[in-house]
Amino acid sequence: MLPLRDKNPTTRAPVVTVLLMVANVAVFLFVQHAGTLTTTEDARFEYEHAAIPCEVVHDRPLTIQEINFGTCSDTPRGTTFATGKNVYLSVLVSMFLHGGWLHIGGNMLFLWIFGNNVEDKLGPIAYLVLYLVAGAVAMGAQIAADPSSTIPVIGASGAIAGVMGAYLVWFPRARVLTLLIVFFIIPVELPAFVLLLGWLVLQFFTGPNSDVAWVAHVGGFAFGALVALAVRNTAWWRRRTRPPLRYTF
Repeated sequence: MLPLRDKNPTTRAPVVTVLLMVANVAVFLFVQHAGTLTTTEDARFEYEHAAIPCEVVHDRPLTIQEINFGTCSDTPRGTTFATGKNVYLSVLVSMFLHGGWLHIGGNMLFLWIFGNNVEDKLGPIAYLVLYLVAGAVAMGAQIAADPSSTIPVIGASGAIAGVMGAYLVWFPRARVLTLLIVFFIIPVELPAFVLLLGWLVLQFFTGPNSDVAWVAHVGGFAFGALVALAVRNTAWWRRRTRPPLRYTF
């Protein structure tokens, strides 16, 4: 299922959503060099900058031996590969790294469709906090699922999944124009809850059989939905969503 646009107007410009999209694309074009690196150069870049579960768990960069053998050691030996790497800062950095044009294109499409309405509801600052914390929680879920992994985890998907979870709670019946891709492509309008829950279920079937960090997707989505449910019951939320006063004559 590929969403194209939703029928859910906003009341303000999605400034933070646009800035996040610009930041992601800028990093991909000018820092990652838009996929023009060789396979070896690309792998080196990711090991130097991206979050890696083993590194975060053990609070240190991997050694060359661990990378070569794909093992995470409690007592590492040999030369450190990325000396001086901040393994905790790499969690934030990873949210702005992508594995190719399809990866970043899909992520930015989902962020634009669902992010503008969530930003409209929360306001720019709270929305940015939700996005970044959801990304960190998603990474934490992936690390918890496979703490000894020596594979870099990259992409904004976990943070965007958090935004999607919030959208599900706040706009479940918004109409989303979607391409259903089975044996052929069918454009159809779906309620947001059908699309988003369908996307969530697919993570459990396609993720484990691919190189997709599906646990991060599920963790980010669940976090966003839980935050949206909690916020919906606060006095702050009721003040934000209260209809404007009107005088009739």
